[in-house]
Amino acid sequence: MASAATQAPGASSNSIARIAGVLFSPKETFASIAQRPTWLAPVVLGVIVGVALIAVFTNRVGWATYLEHQNSQNAAMAQRLEQMSPEQRQQTLNLQVKFAEPIGFVLAAIGPFLFTALLAAIMLGLFNLVYGAQIGFKTSLGVVAYAFVPRLIYSLLGMFIIFVKDPSQVDLQNLTASNPGALMSSETTRWMVVLATQFDLFAIWVIILLAMGYHAANPKKVSFGGALAGIVGLWLFWVIVITGFTALTT
Repeated sequence: MASAATQAPGASSNSIARIAGVLFSPKETFASIAQRPTWLAPVVLGVIVGVALIAVFTNRVGWATYLEHQNSQNAAMAQRLEQMSPEQRQQTLNLQVKFAEPIGFVLAAIGPFLFTALLAAIMLGLFNLVYGAQIGFKTSLGVVAYAFVPRLIYSLLGMFIIFVKDPSQVDLQNLTASNPGALMSSETTRWMVVLATQFDLFAIWVIILLAMGYHAANPKKVSFGGALAGIVGLWLFWVIVITGFTALTT
């Protein structure tokens, strides 16, 4: 692996510079991360941006509007609500709002840490057990943390969209309309929308960066194509699980 002295220009070991580097010079940046892993800065930034997004959504759109739409999209929930009196429906909505807002902030605050650690562990198992890559956990953390930097762009764009779009038309689960699910009508079967939503431009961007990162971690053992195949396989498994779960519960 290249030493610090032979790294290509742009391969900084500075955590903040790496956030920009993973967007504009990912090959060199991931080579630097593989040599000297860091992970905290993008995760903390993800927390800050995520909490800001939830705050903007709460004040601009409101959880009642969002939950009413979600209830209407869930056939089982919609049927239960239809059987209630107006007072009971309002009480149910109030209870949902009471829990949704704090849960939203808590998930935004701790979710990036938990998700990064969990995915890093899963990827570590994949590449060490299947590919024999002998990658350390800190390196895996670094690759995952920086590969998800495009999600920061997603969240920032989402905040802008919340400000300029009619609040009643804001979908917290699909803010940027960067996938085919955003083009489907409200009459489309829910599991089909969820399936289409998984094929998101930001998700594809992250998958490519993950493949580049794990290839850089041990290029002798892991080719870019091999890394991409393994990651896409895991992603497809997730798509099947989340789509199947939606089909069974809605």
